[in-house]
Amino acid sequence: MRERDVVSWNTVLGVFSVNGFYLEALNFFSLMNFSSGMKPNIVTFVTLLPVCGRIGDKRLVAQIHGSVVKVGFNFEVSIGNALVDTYGKCWNSDDSKRVFDEMVDKNGVSWNAIITSLAYMGLKRDALDMFRLMMDVGLKPDSFTISSMIALLVELEFFNLAKEIHGFSLRFGIEHDVFISNTLIDMYAKSGHPSAASNVFHHMNVRRNVVSWNAMVANFAQNRLELAAIELLREMQAHGEVPDSITLTNVLPACGQVGFLRNGKEIHGRTIRLGSNHDLFVSNALTDMYAKCGYLNLAQNVFNNSVKDEISYNILIVGYSQTSEWTKSVGLFSEMGLIGLKHDVVSFMGVVSACANQAAFKQGKEIHGLAVRKHFHTHLFVANSLLDFYITCGEIDTARKLFDQIQHKDVASWNTMILGYGMLGELNLAISFFEAMKEAGIEYDSVSYIAILSACSHGGLLDEGRKYFEAMKAQKFKPTEMHYACMVDLLGRAGLLEEAEQLIKSLPITPDANIWGALLGACRIFGNVGLGCWAAENLFKLKPQHAGYYTVLSNMFAEAGKWDEANRVKEMMKLRGARKKPGCSWVHIQEQVHAFVVGERMERLNPTLWLA
Repeated sequence: MRERDVVSWNTVLGVFSVNGFYLEALNFFSLMNFSSGMKPNIVTFVTLLPVCGRIGDKRLVAQIHGSVVKVGFNFEVSIGNALVDTYGKCWNSDDSKRVFDEMVDKNGVSWNAIITSLAYMGLKRDALDMFRLMMDVGLKPDSFTISSMIALLVELEFFNLAKEIHGFSLRFGIEHDVFISNTLIDMYAKSGHPSAASNVFHHMNVRRNVVSWNAMVANFAQNRLELAAIELLREMQAHGEVPDSITLTNVLPACGQVGFLRNGKEIHGRTIRLGSNHDLFVSNALTDMYAKCGYLNLAQNVFNNSVKDEISYNILIVGYSQTSEWTKSVGLFSEMGLIGLKHDVVSFMGVVSACANQAAFKQGKEIHGLAVRKHFHTHLFVANSLLDFYITCGEIDTARKLFDQIQHKDVASWNTMILGYGMLGELNLAISFFEAMKEAGIEYDSVSYIAILSACSHGGLLDEGRKYFEAMKAQKFKPTEMHYACMVDLLGRAGLLEEAEQLIKSLPITPDANIWGALLGACRIFGNVGLGCWAAENLFKLKPQHAGYYTVLSNMFAEAGKWDEANRVKEMMKLRGARKKPGCSWVHIQEQVHAFVVGERMERLNPTLWLA
């Protein structure tokens, strides 16, 4: 251009700013200011200040602020608004407030700038106070202010106040703004009112955008309405809205939570068609969905073909930890360190749980040592996982020492010790810990009573078990299937099979496999074939392919001399495809863990192991 005026310079500066070329924008401003002799105007500074905010350079903002004062633009409202916002983006609350206070003329944008700046810097209560001050001076908030304040109150968990602001927006007739509606959906979802969120969504008088749909999908998913979340995804597409990565990362956990594998696979197919399957968040959500559905082979396949971060590894470490492939948890944990990814609390919890699953004492101790070196052993969740590991390995004294070292014990810490002492037959210590727990100011939860009832059951402490069960009900705890299973087991071990039968018949809930299994086990011990058959029939309805139940019933018939019935049960087991899992052993040789299943031929194994 032969003739350049300030508008020309501002236009190019704006292009750099909008497209994220921040350093180029600063260099261009320097060229304009020092080389061309062109004087910047108000538009120049309003365009340049957000660039400084994006970079986060406090010194540069102060320099430009000084230039603004020199040319006399500091009293311009648009400049003041930009400075308030920019200082906020640079985490300079003092200067942001000072500029706002010194502004002679303030408009709605000025108030929005200071409120959002304070919220951005984490000064949420200051932002709330500023909103109240805005109302006091008689300025009507706009849709941006309302949506910002509702989002802020949700973060503070001031849900009642957020609802009041919803009422305020209704009175001012701005509730149908799409930004406000989206924020209201999010607010009602997070406050546990999915129907209210749904009501806002379905009464929107403006066109819903993808954020509206995402907020609603998240609403259903967060409030355990998984099927509704999946159905809404279909409805979203029927309305011509294309799901984005946020939609998919909200709906996939819903599929995993309830084991909707078919729906999860269908959504996986959509991600491939949309090209979202290479998105890190989507691939992590897919991996997690398959893992939670119990299909770790599919989870591994997604993992192998995706970009990975710490979360990707943690999903599989936790997923494999409770399976026979627990060594993969340990392998992935090691691989994380080798490729430079940092272990976190979830990594340690998962790998310690894997070692506890198979009582892999050597590997667990090594990981405990690593946790100490990386200062994760003091984290409560990791410490609780280590407690469980040592108890599973029978190292109750080590667990006790670790328990004593935990500074801020929670209910899970106490429950783990009570379960451990009960499992290892240390009944007096289990009861002692249960009583000490209350003295320490820790409230019992549902698991606490499962732990003490289980201990009483294992030790044959009938009267104590009954006492704790009644105490639980007196404290308004609603007994679950596991509590009733403990009571059936307690009565069954004491030989009170008729009382156990009456308890099951009088249950306010449908008995599950744990309850029927406890009765079947007791019937075998005391040779009550008739009652055992009743328990087995119900178990076969619930878990027709669980081989263990057929084996117990067959053995019970055999012990009673009823060989024909025993053989019929074995035939039934074959017809229904119920198979015993082959026995498996692990051997630690040369820093590796090797698994051997029953019947495996030696020549198929690595010959070097024979001589190790």
